[in-house]
Amino acid sequence: MSTLDDKYVEVLVAPIRRSRGYRPAFGQGDAEDGLSVTQFQTLYGGDPLYSWVGLDSELVYAAHRAAGGITSVYRQLGIGCERLFRTIVQDQLGLNSTQSNWSYKVVGTGGNSQTLRLDARIETDHLTDEDSRARVEDWLARTWSNLGGQDDARPSKGAVFEVRQGYKSADSKRQNADLRNAVQAYAQGYLPVIAVFSQQVSQTVAKRYRANMMPVLVGQLDGDDLTSTFQFVSEVLSYDIVSFFERNAVRIRNEVVEILETLLSAE
Repeated sequence: MSTLDDKYVEVLVAPIRRSRGYRPAFGQGDAEDGLSVTQFQTLYGGDPLYSWVGLDSELVYAAHRAAGGITSVYRQLGIGCERLFRTIVQDQLGLNSTQSNWSYKVVGTGGNSQTLRLDARIETDHLTDEDSRARVEDWLARTWSNLGGQDDARPSKGAVFEVRQGYKSADSKRQNADLRNAVQAYAQGYLPVIAVFSQQVSQTVAKRYRANMMPVLVGQLDGDDLTSTFQFVSEVLSYDIVSFFERNAVRIRNEVVEILETLLSAE
């Protein structure tokens, strides 16, 4: 296995490992690390109703741990995908961490400023390799045309990316936050892009984003670099991410399955 493969597997999987130690807190705000099964049985066993009806069972603990644990796995997978995408951007385009990150500040109602960040940035002026710059500029032009944008209104600096493992939720708060990010990106000369690593995307949300001039890339094997995250990485970043996943699927799966087995136990 190549050193680069080892690096990228670690970038992807390291956050997911954090889910292994998940334990439900059962409303105990002071239990930062969650409750053990013994602590749970003391808590629920001391509750008359729950004790009478059998909710102090280890099965209840295991169910809570599994439910919260899988939520944690999805969340950490999202973090892993975000870091993997940004790392590939840096490695393939010769960018440093400052160049590949993007943030902006907003002032809240109380007058306090808050820094909001997206997951990756590609600014054409940062690209010193002529071929890389040509690929990025060509993709930006084709993406803008695909959105139906006017040539004289095309963002001049490059693109910024919000990276997700999936986007099945139609949560309006999350959508509105993404659209606010898009407004800020356009104001600063960047095309805002949603890049999803899986195919689990709400089509309603995707249509809304595209209607608001925010392209959505999805983790599909077919399609082109205007619609597929994998094709974008392959064609624009010049890295075969599909082959990376195929080469390393067994080692990644084995570790994730071991984490899932831990989360499905009561211990």
